[in-house]
Amino acid sequence: MHSVYGRLLSRSIVNGLYNCSSSSSSSGTSRTVVANTTNENVSPKSRPKLVSAVAGFPKSFKSGKVRKGQIGDDAWLVKNVDSADVLAVADGVGGWRDYGVDPSDFSLSLLRSIERITSISNPCNFRNPVDLLSAAFHELLHSKRPITGSSTACILILEHESNNLFTVNIGDSGFLVVRKGQVVHKSEEQQHYFNTPFQLALPPPGHHGSALSDSPQSASQSQFAVQDGDVILLATDGVFDNVPQPVLVAELSKLGGVRDQLCVQKTANSIALMARNLSFDGRYMSPFAQRARDYGIRAVGGKPDDITVLLATVAI
Repeated sequence: MHSVYGRLLSRSIVNGLYNCSSSSSSSGTSRTVVANTTNENVSPKSRPKLVSAVAGFPKSFKSGKVRKGQIGDDAWLVKNVDSADVLAVADGVGGWRDYGVDPSDFSLSLLRSIERITSISNPCNFRNPVDLLSAAFHELLHSKRPITGSSTACILILEHESNNLFTVNIGDSGFLVVRKGQVVHKSEEQQHYFNTPFQLALPPPGHHGSALSDSPQSASQSQFAVQDGDVILLATDGVFDNVPQPVLVAELSKLGGVRDQLCVQKTANSIALMARNLSFDGRYMSPFAQRARDYGIRAVGGKPDDITVLLATVAI
């Protein structure tokens, strides 16, 4: 059963069996690991157009949940509203599983709150995404259904009016923006110490004093203009811990100026599959192993993890 499901999942990655429009949210029940999105109603003279795709793998085919908006303990969101496009990932902290907490509950609930807020807030203040992150976190804090756990989060908002990308990142998920083969913008990891990222947290009873918990306001923010042909990668640490940045840049550079959604999907699939294979290579000197050695930890091999890739090209 394990091997059969693995083959089917890999096939769905390669073929892109799941499609949705850019007006879709992360809610739903379709079982999938691949999505593609494009907004065909955008006027290139008035606002940018994102041609985007989603791909990924859960760490464990046997136990990892896979559905629209979720890959293992990772959650993802691709949403289009009248004035902006929203891309987001959140990575649930797996250590809570040892305390009987489902790590995916927090990350998925956080992004569902973001999806809901951007749907009902008219207009939503997309120019200050930390406020959006904070509002979503406080929704979880005051939820009637107890939500516990913690996660990292990274949100990118492309405002159509200004062609500006507004970003907020807490922890070790992140993004790269490549233009003409060069990295022009990137996020920086936020770590308390090695392999312990900043994280939003709602600890279960009895753990409030011992669990790490960072405020949304501690997240890093940035704002910059995008250009026609820019390539945007948003991913959880399962990608960045296993695939060196030069390799990612080489893959992203193939998409500069590309507006064919199938090409974007194929590249997203390729990056996800590459990260998956390297994560289970015990002899590979991964970026994660290299950083461990910087801290005096003798390590080698990839880092098995959930892998989520959101990839988009900008057409203006």
